[in-house]
Amino acid sequence: MKSKILEDLNMHRRNNKKCFALLIDPDKLGSSDLDLLIGQIRLYPVDYIFMGGSLMVQNNMDICIEKIQSQLSIPIIIFPGDTYQLSRHADAVLLLSLISGRNPELLIGKQVIAAPYLKQSNLEILPTGYMLIDGGKPNSVSYMSNTFPIPRDKEDIAACTALAGEQLGLKIIYLDAGSGALDSIPVSMVKRVRQEIDLPIIVGGGIRSAEQAIDICRAGADIIVVGNAIESNPEFLKEMSTAMEILNDKISLPK
Repeated sequence: MKSKILEDLNMHRRNNKKCFALLIDPDKLGSSDLDLLIGQIRLYPVDYIFMGGSLMVQNNMDICIEKIQSQLSIPIIIFPGDTYQLSRHADAVLLLSLISGRNPELLIGKQVIAAPYLKQSNLEILPTGYMLIDGGKPNSVSYMSNTFPIPRDKEDIAACTALAGEQLGLKIIYLDAGSGALDSIPVSMVKRVRQEIDLPIIVGGGIRSAEQAIDICRAGADIIVVGNAIESNPEFLKEMSTAMEILNDKISLPK
């Protein structure tokens, strides 16, 4: 293994440290864009870089990962949209099981195909229960996965789904409203899921302000993921990085 990311996540959870992950879609970044982003990350650090997208039509993942690794020492975690979105150059991979849906290919089928590659790679495997939550509009994940998101007002369904994932032995729960979501995951849903499970919780999709991120952290999220909002507003990286630093350094959160 290149790293012990899961151990770090669990340690951060025990210490009530909240983390910030930047989601990068390699298809959306040219070389100059990536250079600019790397420069911004040097000024406004993130804890993790997630790499992936719902659909990739260019073969840029390895190039992006190697370029980032040559200039930054931030763990890179693959957030795959499909089995072809894998790279031995990353530090870890979220081995996703789409537990909010009923598509067998995304519960176990794709994982079977990826298993031999993952065994031979040096990637740290992070078994993750992936839960798609309604973000206010149809998104690429729902379309590509042929599944319906959990309604945003069905907190008990989300909580029981996450609990089942924990009981099945998954190590992380990821609540996602999807890329470009109109609405982020409801704070009340995050809180309800936190009441049921004792795993690291990742929350992404539709987060457009540091205030939203802090509220979600207070509700029980351990990692906040932002991608689209930073693509459209580079200043948001500064806002998020600063807010998370203040949250961890100066605000005592309930455990």
